[in-house]
Amino acid sequence: MALIEVLLPAMGEGIIEATLISWMKNEGESVAVDENLIEVATDKVNSEVPSTAAGVLHKKLFSDNDVISVGKPFAIISTDGKEELSAAPIISENIEEKKVEALVKKEVALIESNIAPPVALTSNEDRFYSPLVMNIAREEGITQAELDIIVGTGQSGRVTKDDMLLYLQNRKSTPEQKTILSSPGNTSLEADNQNNSIQSSPEKTKATIDFGPNVEVQKMDRMRKLIGEHMMKSVQTSPHVCSFVEADMTNVVLWRNKVKTKFKEKYGENLTFTPILIEAIAKALIEFPMINSSIDGDNILLKKEINIGMAAALPDGNLIVPVIKNADMLNLLGLAKKVNDLGQRAKKNQLKPDEIQGGTYTMTNLGSFGNLFGTPIINQPQVAILGVGAIVKKPVVVESPEGDTIGIRSMMYLSHSYDHRVVDGMLGGTFVKRVAEILEGFDVNREV
Repeated sequence: MALIEVLLPAMGEGIIEATLISWMKNEGESVAVDENLIEVATDKVNSEVPSTAAGVLHKKLFSDNDVISVGKPFAIISTDGKEELSAAPIISENIEEKKVEALVKKEVALIESNIAPPVALTSNEDRFYSPLVMNIAREEGITQAELDIIVGTGQSGRVTKDDMLLYLQNRKSTPEQKTILSSPGNTSLEADNQNNSIQSSPEKTKATIDFGPNVEVQKMDRMRKLIGEHMMKSVQTSPHVCSFVEADMTNVVLWRNKVKTKFKEKYGENLTFTPILIEAIAKALIEFPMINSSIDGDNILLKKEINIGMAAALPDGNLIVPVIKNADMLNLLGLAKKVNDLGQRAKKNQLKPDEIQGGTYTMTNLGSFGNLFGTPIINQPQVAILGVGAIVKKPVVVESPEGDTIGIRSMMYLSHSYDHRVVDGMLGGTFVKRVAEILEGFDVNREV
């Protein structure tokens, strides 16, 4: 009988691990090729991972909330449907199961011998630490007490690799605290002070707070925690500046109203304002490449690809940003197809991890909530984000060679938030003004 390992596939650029949310099959159940085995979480996206072989799920190699590395096996499939493993060859190399188990035990023993901890670190009923987090803690000399006060942003408050790296970065800036926490020669007074400091931490207090009978307490879900962490990191990283312009969208509105029915009949796609806006942004980014960049230390990284994210609010109130890759190379039909496809699958939680990665600039539609304008927060590591408000008919001054008149026009505010480390007021303001000019100059005779 052949046993086949099912490996966790590549989940997107820069993603090296995923958290197992749940199993969709039990041991002993039949599995078909491409039938989903597990659901995993990476960043803001939950994804289902299918089986690469048909047979019976022989063994689960991980449990819920475990972290699985990309390229590592998470399940074993028995290809002939039998559960007996006597004298059964395993995988494609035809190694007996006992030999494989022996090799695995030997490898685990070798790993454990190489990372022998200087101090004992353990998970407890309130806090689970993955092997990667424990390894980082041991290598950096982090004590159990120190580890227990690190704020976790993972599922159910789990401490992630990013949490550890952020903590270590802050820890290096306060070496006195590190010495006190990790020194084996602490006096009892120092230990008491350390424990008092830990116990007094408002973020990790164990005491149950009574908010009264008229307050309902809701725990943040995983995505809400991730969004909060991402927004805080952005505000702490980038000095935000915001510029506003008002765009006359009358030509765009008239053209869309004229062609949207024909567009739907001809291409089978709804024509919304979003692809028109993304088209204008992509054209402006070509003219202002500094806006299409990111920062790495003292280096400014100018991106040759224009990948525009469109922030979308999900039905549960959470936020996600699917990315349209190479938006400048797509015509209006291509943009409409991408916008509709990504938007529909975002609402059904069917986006792939790679589809929310690699953005170089982001647009958020504040007008979908009836808002006129706002001050959006930059989607790191990008350096700018554009907020588009509601399109509203209003009386405005219309200039003409014959003189100024008052007319009813469809107007929309554009709010441009940008990182002042890279983008000065002139560049940030000129860019958003250029987007408005492109929209105002829209050709009302354009063919679909």
